[in-house]
Amino acid sequence: MTRDVDTGTQELLCSVTDHVATLTLNRPEKRNAMGAEMMPALAQMLKDLDADDDVRVLVLTGAGEGFCSGGDIANMGKKIGPAAKLTMDEKIAGLREAQEASSLALYEFSKPTIAALPGPAAGAGMSLALACDLRIAADSAFLAPAFGAIGASGDFGGSWYLTNLIGSGRAKEVYYTNRRITAEEGQTLGLFNRVVPAGDLRDAAQQMAAEIAKGAPIAHKYMKENLNLAVVADLKTTMDQEGDRMVRALHTEDFANAAMAFMMKKTPEFKGK
Repeated sequence: MTRDVDTGTQELLCSVTDHVATLTLNRPEKRNAMGAEMMPALAQMLKDLDADDDVRVLVLTGAGEGFCSGGDIANMGKKIGPAAKLTMDEKIAGLREAQEASSLALYEFSKPTIAALPGPAAGAGMSLALACDLRIAADSAFLAPAFGAIGASGDFGGSWYLTNLIGSGRAKEVYYTNRRITAEEGQTLGLFNRVVPAGDLRDAAQQMAAEIAKGAPIAHKYMKENLNLAVVADLKTTMDQEGDRMVRALHTEDFANAAMAFMMKKTPEFKGK
């Protein structure tokens, strides 16, 4: 059964089916550029869905033939041009707030996240895709920093995500040369977990999400905490957290029920308790 969730704007659509929430960036006429209505709605929905116990997996995708083209350049020009009334410090604070409410919130989302790319993810849109745990792409999709083309330096965490995913040298090459990473290359580099024909993308993303949603929600939460920590911490610190989370997981009803199901050679049903 599917339930639609009101996001407050048609620029962002949300539905939940069998523990899988799908957020769709919905400005196909602008390749789903990040607009003034979309971004606050996205920030609020990330908070709401993170707190919703019925949601176990989040899929982020774009309407039409693109994922997200990044910031709305026309609006950006109006807001940060010479005529803008905000001070430099106020502009910086505003961008930092927007980054934390969207890209960082995606990265720290307590449940597994999947970016489903029907087409290009450029600029800050690339950053949003890289902020997700997993990425599945149509064979026509590509990633592009795009910042260099407009004399910008990059935002929404893209430089950190890309560096951690493919290494410093390759990330610098992509940013400096402003080149595209095709679906095929992205899969080779490990940026895309799976590449499928464009017509199969939505079903493939839902299938991947549904498979994950069958797992133990608490264990997935702890796994994500451990894996995110492993990116920035040393082995001892990561192992210390693993020990803490493992013991906590072993004291859940899900573990007890799954252990019993294992002994009885049955498939466990996880309830997130």
